[in-house]
Amino acid sequence: MNILFIVPYTPNLIRVRSYQLLRGLARHGHSVTLAALWSSDEERADLARLEGEGIRVIARRLTRQRSALNCTQTLPTGTPLQANFCWEPSLAADIDAALTRQAFDVVHVEHLRGARYGLEVLAQRGASRSPAVVWDSVDSISYLFEQAAHASRSVRGRLMTRLELGRTRRHEGRLVAAFDRTLVTSEIDRQALLTLAETYTPRAAWPPVTVVPNGVDLAYFTPTDEPREPATLAFSGKMSYHANVTAAAYLLEQVMPHVWAARPTVRVQIVGKDPPPLLRRMADDALGVVELTGAVPDMRPYLRRATLAVAPIPYGAGIQNKVLEAMACGAPVVATRQAVSALAARPGVDVAVADEPTAMSVAILNLIDDAPRREALGRAGRVYVERHHAWERIVHRLENVYDDTRDVNAALSASAEAAADGYARMGALKPMSDAAH
Repeated sequence: MNILFIVPYTPNLIRVRSYQLLRGLARHGHSVTLAALWSSDEERADLARLEGEGIRVIARRLTRQRSALNCTQTLPTGTPLQANFCWEPSLAADIDAALTRQAFDVVHVEHLRGARYGLEVLAQRGASRSPAVVWDSVDSISYLFEQAAHASRSVRGRLMTRLELGRTRRHEGRLVAAFDRTLVTSEIDRQALLTLAETYTPRAAWPPVTVVPNGVDLAYFTPTDEPREPATLAFSGKMSYHANVTAAAYLLEQVMPHVWAARPTVRVQIVGKDPPPLLRRMADDALGVVELTGAVPDMRPYLRRATLAVAPIPYGAGIQNKVLEAMACGAPVVATRQAVSALAARPGVDVAVADEPTAMSVAILNLIDDAPRREALGRAGRVYVERHHAWERIVHRLENVYDDTRDVNAALSASAEAAADGYARMGALKPMSDAAH
């Protein structure tokens, strides 16, 4: 297939979904054109690496000034800020030019922030319904905001989500009806989007919403024979993200006091860039048993050395990549039900699951004291991701979605052409009928 893949940022090892899907599609022999935005020299280098893998790249810079202008213009409207945050007219013009120069079979648009580019493609598309336009929502942002508005420890996050929640609900519900196919990473997000569609775009049926989960790079995230450190917990993720801040605060404030009461020397490593002042204060108060690493060049050493990986996620949407990466590295994982709600992992077999602070602390302490149990959990977690979250399987699933969407569009186009031809014949007969009267 000839695929145009539109992403409102730069795909890379951090924005892993689009990065791995693009590379997988190219490896399978498809002709792939990426239209993306960049904002730093590092991101330009990321794009160059994708070009080196045979992916044609159309890229424009998104400046802070442009994003600020987008938000200023959007705020008085009923449109969510995220819908226009990454709008860059020059990239839209490049996309239009690419569609004029060549025939694409599928246009794939990622995230709520990229949806406007997909809507522009739909507006220019002819009656043939070609190319098929697939919107990869990834997660339901409304579902995330509903939880964050009440549970987030970030004041800015709570205010922003409350401002955006109503707008985002309406917008997501309408987007589901607009595209030929919508993708999400979990069944929970699928149901959330379908509920929004039913609420805001009532109709007999909507285009399909399909689960295409996230994967993990099983050749990159691997176990090693390196011995794990004693009594060390690792929690990973971008620490400027409100859900991760809330999770880390929950771990340090509510779970760890129970753990430290039994084992004062248990260490916590919070691994990820931009930890906010709230977490810095908590680390300072923890008497040297909490480490905030900030940005690290490679997450794998922490996941391979830790006694346990923890994912105390109180709210979220989609699949938690941090859980998949830890399992792929053979780390035994202790997680909340929310953290694994999008997975088919077996509680107690592939991952330890506990929600209440005392239950999570007991799970952590029991595993610290039980090396054979830790090793069994780590092995089972690795087997689980190999079976369910290999990117190769997920790329195959995406190809099937593309094929199915093209087939449906072709059938609908043929039906519309037949109906139009029938109406034309009826129109040609109508004057004769009038003359007979």
